[in-house]
This record gives sequence, C-alpha cells and structure tokens, in this order.
Amino acid sequence: MSTDHHCEVKVPGGKLVVVDVSEDGQRITAASVSGDFFLEPEEAFPALTRALVGAPLTDTAEQLQQRLDAALAPLDAQLHGFSTADVALAARRAVLDAKDLTDYEWEVLRPGALPTPLNVALDEHLLHEVAAGRRGPTLRLWDWEDRAVVFGSYQSYANELDQNGVERHGIVPVRRISGGGAMFMEGGNCVTYSLYVPEQAVRGLSYVDSYRYLDQWVLAGLRSLGVNAWYVPINDITSDQGKIGGAAQKRVPGAVLHHTTMSYDIDAQKMTEVLRVGKVKIADKGLRSAAKRVDPLRRQTGVSREEVVSALIDAFRARYSSRPGELSEEDLAAARRLVEEKFGTREWTHRVP
Repeated sequence: MSTDHHCEVKVPGGKLVVVDVSEDGQRITAASVSGDFFLEPEEAFPALTRALVGAPLTDTAEQLQQRLDAALAPLDAQLHGFSTADVALAARRAVLDAKDLTDYEWEVLRPGALPTPLNVALDEHLLHEVAAGRRGPTLRLWDWEDRAVVFGSYQSYANELDQNGVERHGIVPVRRISGGGAMFMEGGNCVTYSLYVPEQAVRGLSYVDSYRYLDQWVLAGLRSLGVNAWYVPINDITSDQGKIGGAAQKRVPGAVLHHTTMSYDIDAQKMTEVLRVGKVKIADKGLRSAAKRVDPLRRQTGVSREEVVSALIDAFRARYSSRPGELSEEDLAAARRLVEEKFGTREWTHRVP
C-alpha cells in the first residue's frame, strides 16, 4: 500500500521547492519535484526525480543530497535559486510528515510586564502545554521592568556573574531551561520573544537549521526597519553594524521552545560590572560566554522599542495565520508555582556554582 507525502521549502533569498513522494513503508516509490526555480540543462529536471526514487525512508537529508548530486554531476547542471540540499531537505521533511509554520494557526500573547523569573517560568509551562496538546503553537512577547541576567541552563554562576555587581545594581539572576549564554536584560532595553512550536514543525531540520528557520520572520521584521539582518550559526542574529541578539532552544518530546533576546539599548558600563565578560575564569566548572560586539537596535533603527516590537509582530502576522490570545489564570498560577519551587530557588539558580 502506497502512502503519499508533500512538502514545500522556501529557500531564504531564493525560490520555492516542492516535493511530493509516495512510499511503501521502506522506500520512496515515486517522486515529483517542482517549483519556481531555474535549472539547466533540461535533462537535469527528470534526473532530480529519478534520484529520489528508490531511496530508503531512513536516508537522511545528507544522504538524499548525495543521491541528487551524483545524478546531476554528469550533466554539469546549473541550479539557480535553489540547491540539491534544498530538494533533499524537502524530500526528507515530506517523508517525515513535517509541517510548515504556515500550516498552523498561531496564538500571539503579549501579557504585559511580568517579573523576569515569571517570564522564564512561563517558558517551561507553555512548552509543556504545547507538547501535551493542550495549547496550539504560540508566540509570546516578553515585557518586564526589573533588572535581570537570564543565563543558560548549563553555565557556571560564578563564571558568568560578578556577585558584587549583582548586589550593587539590584540584579535578579535567573537560570533558564535552555542552553546558551548569559543575557543582561534591563526592562525596556531588550526585545525578547518565545515560540512554542510542535515538534512536527522542525522534523527533518538539523539543529542548526532549525534556528534560522524559526527566526525567518524576525529577519523580515528587522529588514522592514532598515536593518540588514542575517543569521550566523548556530544562534546569533547580526547585521553589518554588529551582533543584535541570540537565540536558544529547549526540546521536550512533542515540542520545541525557541526564544530570542535582542538588544534594543544597553548600559555597557553596568553590563561589564554585572557580567564577567573578558574576566579570568574563577571557578573550575563551566566556561565563560564569549564576548561579542553588540550593536543595539535603538542605534540601528532610530525608533522606539515599541515600534520595533510592532514591526516584528506585523512581520509574523504577514507570514502566519494568527490571532491575539491571553494567558489564563491557570497559566499564571502554574508559572508562579514554578518560580516558588524552581526558578526562584537557590538550588536551581546555583545548580552549576
């Protein structure tokens, strides 16, 4: 019995690649490749399809690309607006029944200013709600008024934070559930958002590729403000003026948390007094975050933080079906319990001393 699958891949800065495949439970038995790309010579077009037929369903995107490259090599094929890697990715995601972000209706949350520990706790709660199927795909925009450092799950507290600076400036240190580096986050000086995504949306994507895929709308929003932004693997958003921000992920069975913080404005002096950027490592656990040049969005755009957030929301809504939503009292109560039991405790905050 044959099963049919379909996938579309929009190449960033390139063309659309569409792959339809049929399979018998073990191999691809039929395939069709289409799109608005350019390809020469004509003989290369049917060669793409023939290369996919017979491929085991267990083939990775890299293995499928090898089949495609081998089929096109004798033809000296010229591909414009796409690559064999894009065709392979579409075929792999088709076989895995991956969904595109455009297949979902998203809920957009902007609950107003919340304490940073509660914002971090909401990430864990909403991630598990999506994983359990109790909530659909969700975008949440953060707002906060406190001064905080949100640092990675696996970072050493002593390597990343200067306790004297933390106490002097009234900093709230919060360890999040995702990996990555420390972020100095004063209320009004950053733009932060979280995506809670069903696992099906990232099937077939490498870990690195999933970062860029989940943040394509952000790049579009920044470009609408005149910022020439792009992704630097694994997880940095940058421009020709400097680094703008960074993303991190946490994965559980059934869902992915993808959150990003971008610098809108920055008190560089205060940051260096709070974070151990460039200082000698003082503990025997963990590694210091690499110091990277940051160029805030306020300087790059000349607009208010609220205008930046509005541009990002507009870019998201232009790409994906969405509706405004609200956090329930149950959501907030669950997050408050997580603050009390986990994110606000010394045991969690200092789990890597």
